[in-house]
Amino acid sequence: MDRDHDVLSWLDESADERRAAGVHRVLRPRTAGSTLIDLASNDYLGLIRHPDVIEGAITAVRRWGTGSTGSRLVTGTTAEHELLERELAEFVGAESALVFASGYAANLGVVTALSGREALIVSDAGSHASLVDACRLSRSRVAVAPHGDLEFIERTLAQRTERRALVLTDSVFSADGDLADLRELHRITRAHDAVLIVDEAHGIGVRGDGGRGLVHELGLAGAPDIVVTATLSKSLAAQGGAVLATERVRTHLIDTARTFIFDTGLAPAAVGAARAALGVLRREPERARAVLERAADIARIAGVPAPESAVVSVILGDPQRAYEASVACREQGLSVGCFRPPSVPAGTSRLRLTARANITADELARIEAVLADVLSPAAR
Repeated sequence: MDRDHDVLSWLDESADERRAAGVHRVLRPRTAGSTLIDLASNDYLGLIRHPDVIEGAITAVRRWGTGSTGSRLVTGTTAEHELLERELAEFVGAESALVFASGYAANLGVVTALSGREALIVSDAGSHASLVDACRLSRSRVAVAPHGDLEFIERTLAQRTERRALVLTDSVFSADGDLADLRELHRITRAHDAVLIVDEAHGIGVRGDGGRGLVHELGLAGAPDIVVTATLSKSLAAQGGAVLATERVRTHLIDTARTFIFDTGLAPAAVGAARAALGVLRREPERARAVLERAADIARIAGVPAPESAVVSVILGDPQRAYEASVACREQGLSVGCFRPPSVPAGTSRLRLTARANITADELARIEAVLADVLSPAAR
């Protein structure tokens, strides 16, 4: 190719810069029947291969076919979708639910549908990228609060001139695994006539009575000024997302949320799998408690404080060091997450270890041996 006419030559320079900074990424496909111990996925309840969940997906495919065939407003809604929505809402204590094709789409849809030019959005700096992107698409004035800074949020809401306001937060922050102070956030938002939007992606299945989430655990479920979003791809071992709120909010989203109106509906297999996973969790609520117990075990092994969620964060600082540690773990049979900028702030690159409810004693022993080697002072 003539380099003088290569309008995308800047891509090579950008790739070189990422490699030099230690933040280049590569795809690493999972292999069927892998013997790696999984501390990298978000399969918190260990349901991804549960026979009931697999059968739920297969049954849905046989009944409805492989695809949803269109948007939810045209041909993409089945009786299975509506059953899942009712069951999800009942489980978390919400009045209603609306299922989207992904958790990302659920966050984009609800934030943009409830905001606009007459609204202020205050978002925690640790919020998930989908909430960040929703802010960018909202056409609202956006204030980013330093992580966990409640005084900033209250001050910003008190000084607003906009007609409406939203406050956005994760319930469980995905990189550090820490919890939002939802009770205080709700007090603040209610005092200033704002809506609190809580992403429970990492809370459902882990926190609360039988895994009903942090909102439910704190007695906030069903509050009319709290909107909960969730994903079906973590504890519920499927794919997709949901907004859990009042029927009034659900009706508004059906009319106005672009990621609901214009996206193809969630495929039947994912809907069937999520329903089945929710059924397992209802029958076996102890799985939620087991996740936190295994997370405490992993934290002890890694030499970090016990977390309040399934996420155990081992900060190593340098992105190349974090990457090399993740490779070393993999070479010894342990799959771990490696979080580097922009997923986390510069200087906080880390191994992100995630607990599963069904980690065995033998697996814990192997995890201890591998991490002792990889995280030893000599290895650093």
